[in-house]
Formats: sequence, structure tokens, C-alpha cells
Amino acid sequence: MLDKLLGSGDPVTIKTNFMELVMNRTIQADGVNIFYREAGAPDAPAILLMHGFPTSSHMFRKLIPLLATKYRVIAPDLPGFGFTEVPAERNYEYTFDNLARTMEAFLQAIKLDKFAMYVFDYGAPVGLRLAAAKPERITALVSQNGNAYLEGLSDGWSPMRKHWADPNEENTNVMRGFLTPEATKWQYTHGVADPSQVDPESYTLDSALMARPGNIDIQLELFYDYRKNLELYPVFQEFFRKARVPTLAIWGKNDPFFTPPGAEAYRRDNPKAIVQLLDTGHFALETHAEEIGKAIHALLD
Repeated sequence: MLDKLLGSGDPVTIKTNFMELVMNRTIQADGVNIFYREAGAPDAPAILLMHGFPTSSHMFRKLIPLLATKYRVIAPDLPGFGFTEVPAERNYEYTFDNLARTMEAFLQAIKLDKFAMYVFDYGAPVGLRLAAAKPERITALVSQNGNAYLEGLSDGWSPMRKHWADPNEENTNVMRGFLTPEATKWQYTHGVADPSQVDPESYTLDSALMARPGNIDIQLELFYDYRKNLELYPVFQEFFRKARVPTLAIWGKNDPFFTPPGAEAYRRDNPKAIVQLLDTGHFALETHAEEIGKAIHALLD
């Protein structure tokens, strides 16, 4: 029947690699209903993908199928982001320490005890807390605009630093400006040679989820708490020096927040770290998913 519908010619063969299918799952850990995406063979070597602000595991939609051909890929949504739900009665305090505690509970819940890790933006201070606490379980590290050095912070952090020094109403309102749909779209398109390559559903979904009741306050709490991540940079750097796991620092070099010196600095503590700069912005996966996927495969091979 299919041949008749398609006309004469060779029979059509439809192939599906089920290992590349992405499964959307939810599991309870630390009193939180954590949403996560999973793909790949359950017994394959694992890689944990940690998203950043203001997005979710949705940012990995292009990368997951590229990695799932050889690896078990797991990408959770942090509390306050994506489709992870925090019950009101949990009285959750949104700090980076607590995000890391919840992710630790998540790893225990899914019984993941050895994995490579991909960190981006907020995912870096969360993921590197996990790595520094239990370095023996980390098999490799990929940092895509995941900063861990002071020299990687651009002048774009000036409003944030002012807010840290004095979280008054005026400075807090300035920070609210980073939470608008326009600011979210700008983060995706700034530094991108051809903005038409950026899928509009990316920043549109982020903005819609950001607009949920109470979420702006959550983001402001995390903005103010981010100052504590800088205090932990020496701890993260000690992990780099001692663990010396295979490391790839792959950076959108036009990132307005995390600059290329932050990528180059990884070599200071791990001389064998691979540094690769891409001609794109903060959300490098939007335009360079294939290049990043190939670089990860080369690292893990």
C-alpha cells in the first residue's frame, strides 16, 4: 500500500534508532518533582547536562540526539526553571547551595554514580559543587560558557555587582530588567552572526516560564545569591588541579557575560584542558550544536 501511495520505485525503508529517542520523565527528590530528559542506552557511559539561566533542559534539544548514539544522556531542570515543580509546602530557599543539594538528591534517586558532566552558565556553579564534593565520580568535564574564574566575568556584571553591594529597591529594579522577554531574546541573539539560526521557541518558552506567578522573585533571589559562587571559585579550581579529568572548555566567544579569558583559564589548573572558541554568543548550542557534539565525542573517545 505504501509503495502504491508513493508511486513506482524502490521500496521505502523507514529506520528509527530508539536509543536516540528522548524520554521526558519526572522523579521526586529532596521534596521536589524534578523533570528531566533522558536518552541513550541505560547501560551506556553517562553524561549529565546542566543548563543555565534563564533556560532549562530544553536548551539541549539539539545536542541530546547527537550524544545518545553512544552515551546515556540525562538533562534535569533545576528548581525554579523549566518543568521542575517545587511544592509550596516545601518552603524552598533558592540558593545555589540548595540547587546543588537537590541535584545531589536527584543523582541518588536515579542511581547515577559515575558520569561526565556538561555545565553551562548557572549549571557551572551547581555542577562544580557536585564535582568538588565527590570528584571520584566525574569522568570528564565539558564547560560551555560555564565560568569558574574571575577573569571570565565581563563588564556586563557591573549592575549585578552593584546589586550585591547594596540590594536596595533601585538596584533590585535594575536587575528586574534582565528578566523581561526582550532581555531574554537578546541573550540568545547577541553575538550571533545570523540571528535567524536561533529558534524562536527557545527564548519564547523561557519567557513564558519566567512569567509564572512567583518566578521573578525566585530569579531575584538567585541573582543576589550568585555572589557566593565567586567565593567558591578557588574550590572549583582545586578540583580542576587535583582531578585532572579530560576537560573541554568550549565557548561562544561573543558572550556578553562570560568572556574567552574564562575559557583559557581552565588550562592554568589543567594544562591538558582543550579550549575551543566558537564565533557565536552565549547560547552556543543554538548555532553550533554539531560542532559541540563532535568536540564532546572526541573528548570522551
